[in-house]
Amino acid sequence: MARHILKDYPDGIYLDLENPDDLVKLEQPSLFFREHKNKLICLDEIQRAPELFPVLRSTIDLRNRNSQFLILGSASPDLLRQSSETLAGRIMYQYLTPFLIKEIPTVLSDSLHKEYWIRGGFPRSYLAEDDSISFKWRKSFIQTFLERDIRNMGISYPASTLRRLWQMLAHVQGQVINLSQLGNSLGVSHTMVRHYLDVLEQTFMVRILKPFHGNLKKRLIKSPKVYIRDTGILHALLNIENFDMLLSHPVAGSSWETLVIENLLGITDDYNPSFYRTANGNEIDLVLEKGNKRYAVECKFSSAPKLSAGFFHAINDLKTDHAWIIAPVDSEYPVRENVTVAPVGFVIDKLNSL
Repeated sequence: MARHILKDYPDGIYLDLENPDDLVKLEQPSLFFREHKNKLICLDEIQRAPELFPVLRSTIDLRNRNSQFLILGSASPDLLRQSSETLAGRIMYQYLTPFLIKEIPTVLSDSLHKEYWIRGGFPRSYLAEDDSISFKWRKSFIQTFLERDIRNMGISYPASTLRRLWQMLAHVQGQVINLSQLGNSLGVSHTMVRHYLDVLEQTFMVRILKPFHGNLKKRLIKSPKVYIRDTGILHALLNIENFDMLLSHPVAGSSWETLVIENLLGITDDYNPSFYRTANGNEIDLVLEKGNKRYAVECKFSSAPKLSAGFFHAINDLKTDHAWIIAPVDSEYPVRENVTVAPVGFVIDKLNSL
C-alpha cells in the first residue's frame, strides 16, 4: 500500500526500518530529513525505531507545511502512546483493517462469500493458493503473534495464557462474556482477564462490543460481547480448515455475524456501535447510531431468515429509523415497513450514503 501511494510522489522515499541498509541511513535522522525536505518520506515498521518520534516532531515544527511523512507500524499500545504524545496536533491516524468485502469485487458475486469468509481478510491468508496453505499461514500467524509480536510490543504477559484465552473466546464467539468465569477457567483473577482482553483489543485481534445504554425503561444487559475480529483467525483457533467444516460447526452463525459486523464497522467510524439485549430476551445484534438516527442490524445465516417476536419488540423499544436483516441472499426485499432483508454489500452502500 505504501509503495502504491509513493507512485504519486516520484521523489518519495521508502525506508523499511527492519532492513539494516535502510536503518543505517537514519543514524543522523535530522540531517537525513533536512536533506530530503519537500519529499514524502515513508517510514515502515516504525516500532523498530521509536526514538525517531522526537526528531520527527522537531522536523515537522521546523519545516511546517513542507513536512510529509507516511508512518507505518504495528498496533503497539506503547507506540500509539508515544506517537500521540510526541506528535500531538501533528499526526493523523488511519487504522487499516484486513480486506473488506467491498474491496474484493469477486466476493460480492457470491452471497455466502465462501472463500473470504473461511479464510478471513488478512492478505496472505485470503490470497493463498488453496485453503490448506491459507490455514497453515493463519496457524503460523497466531503462533508468531503470541510468541514474538506481543513481546516486541513491550507486553510481558505469558503467551500460553493468552493463547488459552483466545481459544476460549473463539468458543464463545459473539456471546456476552463473564470475566469471573473466564478467570476461573484460566486460573487467574477477573482483573487479569481484563488486562489480557485489553491486549487483544488494543492489537485489533478482538472487538469488545458494548451494550446499548439509553434512557429506556427496560432492564438491559450490562456486560459486553466479544468477537474475534477476523473470521479466518477465528476458524484457525477452532481448527476449522474449510467451508464444509464451517457449515457443520456450531460457530457458523456467530462467524457470519462477525463477518457482517466487521464489514459494516470497517467502512466508517461515523456510527456509534452497540448491541441491544433486555433481561427478558429482546435482542438486536448491532445498533448503529449517527446523530439523531438509529439503525438496527440483525445477522441471520439463512437464505430465508425468520425473525422472532423479540426482534420486533426490540426495534419498537429503540424506535429505529430502519432495520436490516443481513443474510446470504442475492438481493434485498422488504419484510414490513422500515424492515428489510438484504445482502451485506447492499447495507454497506446504504450506510455509506446516509
